[in-house]
Amino acid sequence: MAEPALLYEKDGHIAVVTMNRPDVRNALNAEMLCRMADAWQDVNDDPAVRVVILTGAGEQAFCAGADLDRLVGMMQGQRPTETEYDERIVKDVAIIYKGLLRDFELTKPLVAAVKGYCVAGGTEILQNADIRVVAEDARFGLAEVKHGLFPMGGSTVRLPRQIPFCNAMEILLTGEQCSAAEALRFGLVNKVVPAAEVMPEARRYAAILAANGPLAVQAVKRSVLAGLGRPTAEALARESEIGIPVAMSRDAREGTRAFKEKRKPVFEGR
Repeated sequence: MAEPALLYEKDGHIAVVTMNRPDVRNALNAEMLCRMADAWQDVNDDPAVRVVILTGAGEQAFCAGADLDRLVGMMQGQRPTETEYDERIVKDVAIIYKGLLRDFELTKPLVAAVKGYCVAGGTEILQNADIRVVAEDARFGLAEVKHGLFPMGGSTVRLPRQIPFCNAMEILLTGEQCSAAEALRFGLVNKVVPAAEVMPEARRYAAILAANGPLAVQAVKRSVLAGLGRPTAEALARESEIGIPVAMSRDAREGTRAFKEKRKPVFEGR
């Protein structure tokens, strides 16, 4: 029996999502996108999950983008549906965008652990990660224009907001790849480490985030996303709406007591 195209595991407060098609550089097919959409929904719905790590199986790639033969071919009508996952996507194409996190807001922080190729759909998913740990051999790029395609995962909106305009336009318009060192230089990633250290470093970040107050962490993420692109006064008003309930929460009282008592706080997410 073949392994699923996506693995989803939980370890305490940390969930790990692994794109699992290493033989094709973890290219996105219908099954992977459906399972990914379901995983994101579960992450949001499960109060025990405080942070999620996204990675790719094998050493060659995080994700090399859409499976042009299987997924794109089906969407273009060049082949019939063959699986239950094909049927789900044909009936509701929004599943693709939920899987890519284009139109779905993940409420918990997302840590990306990247080795090898992170191109096309891989780079699009990466832009939704809050913290990005990558290997020295990682490669990034949006090659859609080279195939006459459009990067529909949100990159024309998100990328120019995350890195300098000229760097974003070079990536979007040329379709050329950039190195991990270049990605670090213009701020697309947080940290570059040897390949063997990618997952341990991602887990280190995840452990730090999971130990923090979950209400506070999730509210900070929500406030940052809500304020992007808004006028300062409007963004600050939204910050107050989001932040005041956290400041009055049981977790906030526990954090204050723990600080006074010189102990680690025990957060309940309330």
